Amino acid sequence: MTRSQHLRVWQREAFELYQRAQPRDFLTVATPGAGKTTFALTIAADLLARGLIERVVIVTPTDHLKTQWALAASGIGITLDPSLAGQGVLGRDFQGFAVTYAGLAVNPNAYRARIEHRPTMVILDEVHHAADALSWGDAVQEACEPAVRRLALTGTPFRSDDNPIPFVTYAPQDDGTMTSIADYSYGYGKALKDRVVRPVLFMAYSGQMHWRTRMGDEVAARLGEPLDRAATAQALRTALDPNGSWIPEVLTAAHTRLMEVRRDVPDAGGLVIASDQDSARAYAAVLAEITGTTPTVVLSDESTSSARIADFSAGMTPWMVAVRMVSEGVDIPRLSVGVYATTTATPLYFAQAVGRFVRARRKGETASIFVPSVPRLLALAADLEAQRDHVIGRPVKDEEDLFAAEDELMAKANEDQGASDQLGEYRALASDASFDRLVYDGGEFGYDALSDDDGELDFLGIPGLLDHDQVAELLRTSRAKRAKAKAKDASAPEADVAFEKRSELRRELHALVGAWHHRTGAPHGVTHSRLRQQCGGPPAAQASAAQLQERIDAIRVWALKASG
Repeated sequence: MTRSQHLRVWQREAFELYQRAQPRDFLTVATPGAGKTTFALTIAADLLARGLIERVVIVTPTDHLKTQWALAASGIGITLDPSLAGQGVLGRDFQGFAVTYAGLAVNPNAYRARIEHRPTMVILDEVHHAADALSWGDAVQEACEPAVRRLALTGTPFRSDDNPIPFVTYAPQDDGTMTSIADYSYGYGKALKDRVVRPVLFMAYSGQMHWRTRMGDEVAARLGEPLDRAATAQALRTALDPNGSWIPEVLTAAHTRLMEVRRDVPDAGGLVIASDQDSARAYAAVLAEITGTTPTVVLSDESTSSARIADFSAGMTPWMVAVRMVSEGVDIPRLSVGVYATTTATPLYFAQAVGRFVRARRKGETASIFVPSVPRLLALAADLEAQRDHVIGRPVKDEEDLFAAEDELMAKANEDQGASDQLGEYRALASDASFDRLVYDGGEFGYDALSDDDGELDFLGIPGLLDHDQVAELLRTSRAKRAKAKAKDASAPEADVAFEKRSELRRELHALVGAWHHRTGAPHGVTHSRLRQQCGGPPAAQASAAQLQERIDAIRVWALKASG
């Protein structure tokens, strides 16, 4: 039996297409988790066996992926050196090597000499990275031009810039732009129907945000309500502040979900994706307090990062917190629950992040990703199945970081008013979290019951083993049940009174927690955790009126004692 007979349907289709065409250049776009590595190495093994190539070169985005490719290659009999330097000597036992795009750019001529010395196949992993910097694209073009075969792979939407990607074919469009053309495409929607990837449920959380702008104005707004881009960025930044209540409450909900999944999948793991290293460390501290277990923290500039990822992937530790180290390509199949706690909101980065959770190990595993209820993120979540190409010649300002508009406005203000110190500094003052909606398969669930705690717990309690059709049916049933309950409650005004009372108590509690923060410096999340430890009960978003009142009474006692 040949290796190609062990391939998935899409891999075999693409492999047979490649065999028929025998192209010099071939671009494969396949969703993360679909098995691009196996597909590419199967082609390489076939070409080596037939004597059409003598060497294989892998170009990857990160050092960690060089090792990952070498290990995968060894499994099908190809020996690759993942540590070869530009001027180093390739051992006789190796049939090729792996190098990063950055490493290639250091000395492209040296790598070109290696590639043209023998008939070589170059595999460009996540090829959109060849446009990360002009020097990278030039280096790929220069070094890889002599290769007799070039196989380009990507699992995410192409870029939103105008840097052309080497060895990718572009076709002119009616609007004057140029669009990339894939030789074979296999999107998330098709992979989901084929049960190659997991269903992904997006748990969106809103909440009341309170911040002081750089101009010194205090603003209060609900996360996700219609705001201009600068205010949206500031509201999101407030939500992601580890000293507020939004992060602790969302992390608590995410941990509840992870524990539910681990009932069916004991080694299921969670990943928090942070904007920066300081936030990552702070989130890890909050998680440790919530879970009683120290999470794995992965920072890209630490020499032990790859080892930590490998240990986490093979272990049972519940949580990992990282910045960009695991956003793309890194294989951690046991990831089942994620928290998207970063301000980056481009389709490229979002798809890379989601790609860490979609890899299926056994039938029915689901993934849940907790996201801020920001329109752009919800749109990306609902549009997960969309197939995108790289378009040249069309500026796409909306694809930038959510802070881009705010920073542009502040830069203009600096020009108009002189120095930035006249503006004051942005500062998050307070936040809370509340379940907003669940996004799945382009649909939204729960939007009509923002305060329905039982409904949220229904979503958090979804079993960890469900296939695509089962998830869809469960959500449809949940929606029908909610609609029926809502119609029944419409004739019960006392229910509305109870809801208003609970909302009023939540606002009062958050105001007292904010006052305690200004008095003692204690982060909002820590104060809420202390109150829960003292009084018991769930996070404030799920607490009953009686539980909220008990916490209000407790913090008032604290204030009286502090006053002497």
